[in-house]
Amino acid sequence: MEPFISRMQAVQSPIIPVVGELIKSCPGTISLGQGVVSYSPPPEAIELLPKFLAEPTNHLYKAVEGIPLLLTALAAKLQAFNRIAINEENCIVVTAGSNMAFMNAILAITSVGDEIILNSPYYFNHEMAITMAGCCPIIVKTDENYQLRPEAIAQAITPKTRAVVTVSPNNPTGVVYSEEALQKVNQMCRDRGIYHISDEAYEYFTYDGAKHVSPGAFAGSSEYTVSLFSLSKAYGFASWRIGYMVIPKQLLGAVKKVQDTILICPPVVSQYAALGALQAKEDYLKNHIAAIAEVRQVVLDSLNSLQNLCTIAPADGAFYFFLKVHTQMDAFELVERLIREYQVAVIPGTTFGMDDGCYLRVAYGSLQKETAKEGIERLVRGLQAIIC
Repeated sequence: MEPFISRMQAVQSPIIPVVGELIKSCPGTISLGQGVVSYSPPPEAIELLPKFLAEPTNHLYKAVEGIPLLLTALAAKLQAFNRIAINEENCIVVTAGSNMAFMNAILAITSVGDEIILNSPYYFNHEMAITMAGCCPIIVKTDENYQLRPEAIAQAITPKTRAVVTVSPNNPTGVVYSEEALQKVNQMCRDRGIYHISDEAYEYFTYDGAKHVSPGAFAGSSEYTVSLFSLSKAYGFASWRIGYMVIPKQLLGAVKKVQDTILICPPVVSQYAALGALQAKEDYLKNHIAAIAEVRQVVLDSLNSLQNLCTIAPADGAFYFFLKVHTQMDAFELVERLIREYQVAVIPGTTFGMDDGCYLRVAYGSLQKETAKEGIERLVRGLQAIIC
């Protein structure tokens, strides 16, 4: 019998578990790998759980698109922070994390063989989702500072293109795209009759005066802009699996088909926790992001000593730096050596589509300042010893 060939064979393996196994084999390794925060959800999230338990019908299936209380709270947040008004042209769908929101969008707008434009380096789960859906990721390189190149994006659009994806603040590079560049991409999508999928999971994480911009707030953009959000990062909600999407109203039927088939409804207990989280005091986000900003500066100060070994692009958002290492060594081989010999873990750039050199993603959101300092010093020592 011929070996069975699944569509999954075309999909790259997720890198985080692979690196996680290497970390397990080297006790004491400090991880600068996974993109999570170190802090827990706000107390308001936990305090709302008894309200969930007090209502027996909460143990039954609820609305596919989310419970009304949470949808109302999200609409208020979107208006206040993102300047996105919920109106007759758009709507909110709560999802089990932002990754699910992205898959919902891809399945809702494509047929097999369609094309989706990603800007490289891209978020690896986006490329994986597009491939799983039987579509073709079309890769457009960003510039030397990992900023968008709207002219190159325009040239990549074909009759099969269904959407352009932007991620700002960006994973894996940490850059924040300018309002001008996002406006150009958004208008381009409108002119070409395609969708602009804007992933904004790191919307609160900006530094040194950088400002987050939501394309969904641009005038007249509601009918072709898909905006993706997550509570995983800012609210320490990674395992609670709550994200949400703002979609053109004409996509609601298709998105509900996808979500009802895969999930039925987002976990209701997590939706109650999310409702509580959105009621957190202003200092919760302000103080935690200020602490991450301090860690960021510690990491940046240490990385600056690698200027002769690495190219370090400006990064004013998220909690990543993306290094181009001046070596011919394979990125994954370098990651393995850093773990085994220097007990520090980072993510190879190949998983983000960067195969024209040796790149590393450094994540600093999950560490306290002293641990981050030790981890980044191990990375600096390791790169200096291995590359020199």
